Order: sequence, then C-alpha cells, then structure tokens
Amino acid sequence: MKKAPIVSQKNAASICGGLRRKGKKVVFTNGCFDILHSGHAVYLDKAAALGDFLVVGLNSDASVRRLKGKGRPVTPFKDRALLLTYLSPVDLVVGFGDDTPLKLIKIIRPDILTKGADYKISEIVGAAEVVGWGGKVKRIPLVKGKSTSSILAKLPKKTSERIW
Repeated sequence: MKKAPIVSQKNAASICGGLRRKGKKVVFTNGCFDILHSGHAVYLDKAAALGDFLVVGLNSDASVRRLKGKGRPVTPFKDRALLLTYLSPVDLVVGFGDDTPLKLIKIIRPDILTKGADYKISEIVGAAEVVGWGGKVKRIPLVKGKSTSSILAKLPKKTSERIW
C-alpha cells in the first residue's frame, strides 16, 4: 500500500521542484481535515485528478484553534497528518502554522491550486500568485451535506447526552 510522506516545507519545495523539472503537474490544496469524512475523500480524489502529484498543506493545531475556535482541533496534527498519508490520492503532506497557506504556496509553487467551490476565486489564498507564475486555480464542488461542522453539530453538547 502506498503511503504518502509527511515532510518539511523545505523538502516539499525540493520534491515539487524536481517533479516540475520532469514535466509533472503539481497540485496543491490545504485544510484542517479535523474530522476526516467522505466529503474530504471525494474532494481529494478530484483534486488529484487535476495533475500528477497532490500536495496537501495541513494546518497546525494552533492554526486550527485560531481559525475554528476553542475545542478545535478535535484530532491532533500528528493523527490528522497520518490519516491523510493513507489516502490514495495524497502524494505528500506538509504542515504549516500560519492562518493561511500563502507562504507554503509560494515555497511549493504549485502548477494547480485547488479549493472548494464554496470559495470564490478572489477569496482563495494564493490564487493571484499561482496565476502570476502561469498556474491555474480550480474550484472543486463539495459533497452536499458532508462537512466537519455538520458532523460536530450532530454530537450531543453535554456529556450526559453522549450515546457512546
């Protein structure tokens, strides 16, 4: 079974540069991937199909907390990263601690940047940079009703209401 490596930003840049020199198309996406679900799997499969090599930028725990609030992430970085490495569309996982992946995008210089279709192109961090060096930005339709927020909303709020 193929398992994607988890690498530093420097190593990711080196790997992606080598792939581009061989004529391969590097695709980049990012996210928190806090509670991995079928919507994530479908999204990553569609992103990978756009090129030859899919890099997933993964928010650090501190970054997720700043973006999503207290109690998040539910799943720690090491576990989120490990789960992503086992998904067949994913070729590389690289963490980042900023609130946006802009620095990482500039380091990796993907040929194709993807984000969910719930974002307008003008809202996608790094879109202008990727287009500026000749790359493309692709919006991928989300799977209706599949989100971490919808999963968390179904969970009981109080310990006494838990069903497990």
